[in-house]
Amino acid sequence: MSYIPYGRQDVDQNDIDAVISVLKSDFLTQGPAVPRFETAVATYCDAKYAIAVNSATSALHIACLALDVGPGDVVWTTPITFVASANCARYCGAEVDFVDIDEQTYNLSPTKLAEKLLVAQAQGKLPKVVIPVHLSGQSCDMEAIYQLSLQYGFKVIEDASHAIGGRYKNQAIGNSRYSDVTIFSFHPVKIITTAEGGMALTNNAELAKKMDLLRSHGITRDPSEMTHTPDGPWYYQQIELGFNYRMTELQAALGLSQMDRLDQFVAIRHKISKRYSELLSDVDISLPWQHPDSYSGLHLYVVRLRNNSKAHHLAVFEGLRAAGIGVNLHYIPVYLQPYYKNLGFEIGYCPEAEAYYAEAISLPMYSNFTEAQQNFVVDTLKKLIFKAR
Repeated sequence: MSYIPYGRQDVDQNDIDAVISVLKSDFLTQGPAVPRFETAVATYCDAKYAIAVNSATSALHIACLALDVGPGDVVWTTPITFVASANCARYCGAEVDFVDIDEQTYNLSPTKLAEKLLVAQAQGKLPKVVIPVHLSGQSCDMEAIYQLSLQYGFKVIEDASHAIGGRYKNQAIGNSRYSDVTIFSFHPVKIITTAEGGMALTNNAELAKKMDLLRSHGITRDPSEMTHTPDGPWYYQQIELGFNYRMTELQAALGLSQMDRLDQFVAIRHKISKRYSELLSDVDISLPWQHPDSYSGLHLYVVRLRNNSKAHHLAVFEGLRAAGIGVNLHYIPVYLQPYYKNLGFEIGYCPEAEAYYAEAISLPMYSNFTEAQQNFVVDTLKKLIFKAR
C-alpha cells in the first residue's frame, strides 16, 4: 500500500483545461476569472458579496480590519483551530482570548461563550469580535452565537475554512445570516482548491467595499472615493494602507472549475465518513458526532482514543505514520503555542480543548480515497489500538 495522506486535492482534466485556458489568455492577474469565481461562490452560498484573496489567513486579516479591529480591542476564538484564526487579530494589534469547546462537536461552545461574556461584561472587557470555527466542516451553533452577539454587541466572523459545501439549518454555510463575514479556504487539502486561496463573504456592502480595497494595496480608481478629480484616465489613489492579497486568474479558474464538483465532493466525503463509522463501530474510540442541525462539509474525520494516556496516543499515531498513513492532529490548542504562552496563557486554560488534544487523531479523508485504502487504515488502527492497550 502506497503512502496515504490525511488529505489531498482532486484535480481532473476539466480543472487542468480551465487553468491552461487562462495561461493562453491575456490575463494572468486581475482579469475576468476572479469575479466569475466570486459570483459562483456567492450564488452557491446565497451571499451578496464575495471577495477572493490569496489565502484564508488574508481573508481573516482583512475581515478584522474591515470591522475596525485594532489596538485596545479583544477578539475571542476557539483554541482548537489553526493559528490563523487567532493571529489575524494580533496582526491588527488586538488582544486575543479563547473560549473552550463543546465536548461533542469540538466547536466553540455557546454555553461557555455565554458564561465568559457575563464575566467580561462585569469587568468591562467584552470582545469586539468573536471568531467561531467550523471544525472538520461542521457548523458551530451560529444562531446561539448570533443571539449572544445581539445581546453583548460584538461582531462575528465565521471561520468556515473547513466548511464550504456544508449546511446549517438547511441553508448553505457562507450565507452569513448569523455573522458579519464568513471565511473559506481553498488550500489543497480542503474540499475544493485553488492551490492557495481564500474568500470572504458578506451581506454588508460597506464591509465588502472595505475588504475589496484592502486586498489590493488600499488603491482605488473610483473617482467618487478620491480626494479630488482624477488627473487623467491613468489616475489612482491609495486611500488605505492595504496589502497585496489578490487571487490570481489561474487560481480562480481552478476554483471555478472545482465548484462544478463541490456537491459531489461533499457527498463522497459523507459516504467515506459513514463507512468509517460502520467499520470502527466495535473499536474503543470516540467517533465524530454530527449535530442534526448541521450537514458537515467533512473536511476532517477525527476520532478520539478513549485511553487518556499520552503514551497510548503517541504509540497509535506513530504506528499509523510508520505504516504509511499520514494521519494528523487538528489541532494543538492555540494558547499552548510558545507565542501565546508568552502572552500569559497557561496549561489548564481550556480543559475540554486540552482533553480533546490528548486523544484526537485525524484519519485520511479526501474525495479520491479508495475503499482499499480505507480498509487498510481501519485494519491498521484496530491492530495498533489492541497492541497499545
